[in-house]
Amino acid sequence: MFLFSKTKEVVGIDIGSSSVKLVQLRDLKGSYQLLNVGIIPLPPEAIVDNTLMDSSAIVGAIHNLITSLGIKVKDVACSISGNSVIIRKIILPAMPLEELEDQITWEAEQYIPFDINDVNMDFQILSPDSIDPSKMNVLLVASKKDIINDYVAVFNESGLHLSVVDVDSFAVQNAFEMNHDTGVEDVIALINIGASVMNINVIKSGVTLFTRDVQMGGNLYTEEIQKQMGLSSSEAESIKILAHEAHSAALLDVLSKVNETISQEIRRSLDFYNSTANDDRITKILLSGGGSKVYKLIEVITDKTGLAVEVINPFARLKYNEKDFDSEYLQEIGPFMAVTVGLAIRRVGDK
Repeated sequence: MFLFSKTKEVVGIDIGSSSVKLVQLRDLKGSYQLLNVGIIPLPPEAIVDNTLMDSSAIVGAIHNLITSLGIKVKDVACSISGNSVIIRKIILPAMPLEELEDQITWEAEQYIPFDINDVNMDFQILSPDSIDPSKMNVLLVASKKDIINDYVAVFNESGLHLSVVDVDSFAVQNAFEMNHDTGVEDVIALINIGASVMNINVIKSGVTLFTRDVQMGGNLYTEEIQKQMGLSSSEAESIKILAHEAHSAALLDVLSKVNETISQEIRRSLDFYNSTANDDRITKILLSGGGSKVYKLIEVITDKTGLAVEVINPFARLKYNEKDFDSEYLQEIGPFMAVTVGLAIRRVGDK
């Protein structure tokens, strides 16, 4: 997705609604070495609807990770998603990059439902338009400045500098492309199921064809377990994670119903994409995020979509010292860390 410049390295920090995750990599010219990895939970309600509600808890979690792992790098890459970010694929007259840089603010105004002066904006030229070669497809990404400023403030308070802001979907894409080989005709749906947001990104040959964020994720399981089984939030979270070891008919019934809801939403989104995709129909689904580990979800998605479903392992091609990192642990946490690994690949000065 991105071209990587040989500039200053960053630490990838993913501030999710349930935890803060950190990955530090070293560039080995064609591959990467894992230097540090860590996860620390956040208290409930620290982040609500993608808004940083309890900044002191988030700062504390970041500080604990940085201190306990002995990290000296001060530059950070983080990402946003959900209603914090607007992503639009737009068609514009073909023009050189320099000319588009001059015109993009004017072109973008009609696609962004906020005052253009209140947003941070970026774009990427994707490809010539398949129907009219005098036009081109451009990916437009925007976020309100006050959202970004909240992240800047949290990292500043943690003694760090926010150097790169990415989007969850594209960070997962970076991690996927580093660890998986695909054919030029493969159309892959990357689906990242976080605690509160599900990111869907359909790609072909490194180009985004369709992207959508759905306000739905792993918290839906926890909430339903609480409601149906009369448990606290922490109890519900614990038995959700250990469901594969449980034989509770009530628990399995709740998981089955939420699996159905999540899978139906995935199918709806992919059907919408396929209805406008001409020949570029989806061939495979790759899952990431904590929600991807829920008992039997993969089987239900496979059944609903009729597609092969796999889980991304963002550590698959990373080099690491086996004395420092347990391979089984990395395998276990892999689905949680796809966004974070994708962020850690970035460099200061990347577009």
